Amino acid sequence: MVRDHIIKRGSCFILIVFLSFFYPVQAHSQQSTDSLLQEATLPAIIQYALKKQPAVQQSLIDEKITELQIKSKLSEWYPQVNFDYLYQHNFKVQTSVIGGNPVRLGVNNTSAFQFSASQNIFDRDILLASRTKGNVALQSKQQTENTKIDVVVNVSKAFYDVLATEQQIKVGDENIVRLEKSFHDAKAQYDAGIVDKTDYKRATIALNNAKALRKTNQESLRAKTEYLKSLMNYPETGILDITYDSVALENDIALDTLRIIDYKQRVEYRQLETQRKLLEANVKYNKWSYLPSISANGAYNFNYLNNDFGKLYNQSFPNSYAGLTLAFPIFQGGKRKYETQQAEWQLKRVDLALVAAKNSINAEYSAALADYKASLANYLTIRENVLLAREVYDVIQLQYRSGIKTYLEVVTAEADLRTSEINYFNALYQVLSSKIDVQKSLGEIRF
Repeated sequence: MVRDHIIKRGSCFILIVFLSFFYPVQAHSQQSTDSLLQEATLPAIIQYALKKQPAVQQSLIDEKITELQIKSKLSEWYPQVNFDYLYQHNFKVQTSVIGGNPVRLGVNNTSAFQFSASQNIFDRDILLASRTKGNVALQSKQQTENTKIDVVVNVSKAFYDVLATEQQIKVGDENIVRLEKSFHDAKAQYDAGIVDKTDYKRATIALNNAKALRKTNQESLRAKTEYLKSLMNYPETGILDITYDSVALENDIALDTLRIIDYKQRVEYRQLETQRKLLEANVKYNKWSYLPSISANGAYNFNYLNNDFGKLYNQSFPNSYAGLTLAFPIFQGGKRKYETQQAEWQLKRVDLALVAAKNSINAEYSAALADYKASLANYLTIRENVLLAREVYDVIQLQYRSGIKTYLEVVTAEADLRTSEINYFNALYQVLSSKIDVQKSLGEIRF
């Protein structure tokens, strides 16, 4: 029985030790799995980046800090209650001569329990905080919105860049298949003595170049994928296989080019408007400096006085008071006037900043729209070229096999087809990137 009991306790101990090691690993594994995207579409990648990106998280923290700062400042409207304790030992008590006789003014030991309270009735600092709390919080939220917009734009462009490189690799793979077939055809004709070794060597050169280009694109894809992951704050060891719908991407290139700019849609412009409201409040704040500050205050003190420390707290001599404090600066060397004028000039300066922002938005929109129209025209042209290049390649390939065309013409047609296909995907993703710039300039990207 004792032996069985020992074996049973030992088994339980081993199980506990095993579970203590297993569960943390399992939890870490589950956490790592949860941080990976199962379907890396563009919307999913954007949402992931908005959730994980440190810049966005910092902006959200700044919002919380601003909220707490507002609450801290507004707390000064509430009554302020304080308690102080005082003990003082006088080694030499002050003596004064009264009526020709020396008199000690005090005792060796003094102590006090002091309870005090104050209430602000009018204070321009607290009044400013009360009137601007909404705009201060709004300014913080607008900064977060601006950060999110930048993240969305950068992530979207990086996504299209990765997608374009992936398509270049696919085109390269298809090109290598064609070149390998041409290589075998040229080698067979050379072995049969139909042609000399020139075609065979050209086929070898073209195939080697295509493989080298594929390797270059593969390395470029790794770098671009890592850049996209860095924008998302994606785990370094996590696999990110982006998915897309090519038909949906082509259908998504359409854009209304007749839109009229609404400056208030741009977060940068709204930030300036919020700043202007705060500066207007600052002008009023400086004008309030001509008004007095008013506060009510009072205190109740328990005072203890005795030459003998042991008897110090045997008897108290309390006192109390209540009062009203009015502080009115009469002359400050023109400081209030200068600070008011400074605030007014700051307000005029932000008015000019609003005008400059309108000009900048107009220029940005015009440039983005021109780039979009040019990219769209280029895309439509190249899309037609792909069909023509494929048709030309198929015809020349058949003619080469029939001995009508030379291998050089096959190589040229293949190069045209490869270039057209690569240009097609580059043009498609350039249109989509240009569309993002137009949407950003119009303020349509909002989160």
